[in-house]
Amino acid sequence: MINVAAVLSLRNLPSMAEYGYALIFYLTLASLCFFIPSALVSAELASGWPRKGGVYLWVGEAFGPKWGFVAIFMQWVENLPWFPAILAFVAASIAYIFNPELAANKLFVIVVIWIALWTATFINFRGMRLSAFLSTSGVISGTIVPGVAIILLGTGYVLSGKPLAISFSPGALVPELGNLNQLMLLAGMLMAISGMEMSAVHVTEVKNPRHNFPKAIFIAVFIILFLSIIGSLAVAVVIPIGDLSLSAGVNQAFDNLFRVFGLGWASPLMAVLLAYGALAMVITWMVGPSKGVLEVAGDGYLPKYMSRKNRHGMPTGTLVVQGAISSLLSLAILFMPTVSGAFWIMSALAAQLYLVMYLLMFAAAIKLRYSQPEVERPYRVPGGKPGIWLVSGVAFLASLFVIIFGFIPTDSVRASGTNAMAAYVSFLLVGVVLFVTIPLIFYYRARKRGAGEQGAF
Repeated sequence: MINVAAVLSLRNLPSMAEYGYALIFYLTLASLCFFIPSALVSAELASGWPRKGGVYLWVGEAFGPKWGFVAIFMQWVENLPWFPAILAFVAASIAYIFNPELAANKLFVIVVIWIALWTATFINFRGMRLSAFLSTSGVISGTIVPGVAIILLGTGYVLSGKPLAISFSPGALVPELGNLNQLMLLAGMLMAISGMEMSAVHVTEVKNPRHNFPKAIFIAVFIILFLSIIGSLAVAVVIPIGDLSLSAGVNQAFDNLFRVFGLGWASPLMAVLLAYGALAMVITWMVGPSKGVLEVAGDGYLPKYMSRKNRHGMPTGTLVVQGAISSLLSLAILFMPTVSGAFWIMSALAAQLYLVMYLLMFAAAIKLRYSQPEVERPYRVPGGKPGIWLVSGVAFLASLFVIIFGFIPTDSVRASGTNAMAAYVSFLLVGVVLFVTIPLIFYYRARKRGAGEQGAF
C-alpha cells in the first residue's frame, strides 16, 4: 500500500550522511511535521473523494479547477529536475564499474543521463507490464539488497575497531539549529519521504480505515526511519565529510567497505545493482504522474500533443515532453562547480516544486472541512476541526519553511564566490516561478477557448 521503495532509495543517503548525526534529528522532525501529516491528510481526502484525479480533484474541490490544475502540474513537473538528479547517481554507479574518476566528469554524466532518460522513456511506450516488472525487480536488486548489505558491512566495520569518519560522542547527537547547512538538510529529508498522497488513494480498500490506515502509516514511519538512519550512518562512518560526493557517496562507501573486508571484486557488481535499481525507479516514476497529467490534458488545459496515447494506452506525448525538458535541465551540470553541486540543485528544485503541490493540498484539507462538511469521509484526521488545523497547519508551515531554505547555496557554491551564489539562487527562483506560471498560462488560454469548463468539478 505504501510506496516504501521510493522512500528507501539509496539516492538520498549521501546528502544525509554528510552531516552525520544531524540526520537522526531532521529525519525524525520531517516525519513528524510532514511525512505522517501528509499521509493522514491525503487519506482523508482520498476517502472523501475517491474518484480519479488525486490532488487535481481534491484541490479543485476546495479552490476551483485553476488551482487543482496547478497542483497536479506541480506533482508532474517536479520529476523533470528530479530525473537528472537520480540519473546522475546512475552515472556515478556506472563509473564505479569501469573508472570511478568518471563520476566527476561532467560530459560523461550528461551523456549517461541522456541515454538513460530516453531509454526509460521508450521503455514506457511498451506499456505497464514491463514497467511493473522493472519496478519490482529494481526494488529488490537495487534498493533492498544494497540497503541490507551496507547496513551489515557498516556494522562489521564499526565492530572491527576501524577508524570512524564521524564522532560517536553525545555532543554530536545535538543538531546545530543555527547551521544553514543542516537546515538545508530538511529539503533533502522532505524530498526523501514525499509521495504519501500516492498511497492514500487505496484508503477505501483498507478494512476499518480509521484504525488500520494510521497504524500502517506509523509502522511504515518506523521502518523508514530505522533503515534510512542506519544505512546513512553506514556511509558516514566510512567516508569523511570532505571527501563525500552527493551523487557517488553510496558507491564510495561500498568501495571502501568492500576493500576493508577483502571483497574489492564486489564493488562493480554492487554498482550494477545500484544503477539498475535507480534506473528502474525512474522508469516507474515516469508513468504515474504522466498519467495524472493525461487526465488534465483530456479536460483541455494542456496542448493536444500531451493528450496523445499509443495502442498500449501510454501517454506518449507527455512522456516525450517530459524527456525533452529533463534533458535541457540536465545541462545545468555544465554550469555548476561540481557534479555534486548539480545533483543538489536539481534535488532542491524538485523539492520546491513538489512542496508547492503540498501547500495546496494541506490548505485544501482545511477548506473542505468547512465548505463540504456533509461529504462522507470513511477516514478523518482525528480531533475534528482543531485536529485538521493542527495536522495540516504544521505540515503547511514545514513545507513553506523548506521551500524558503531550499534557496540556500551549498558550501561548494558559496566557496565559488558571489557570482556562483547568484546563479544558484537565480536558477531555483526562475525555475519555481516559471513552472508555477506555466499551468496558470495554460489554464487561462484554455478558458478563453472554452475548454476545461466541464471538467471534474
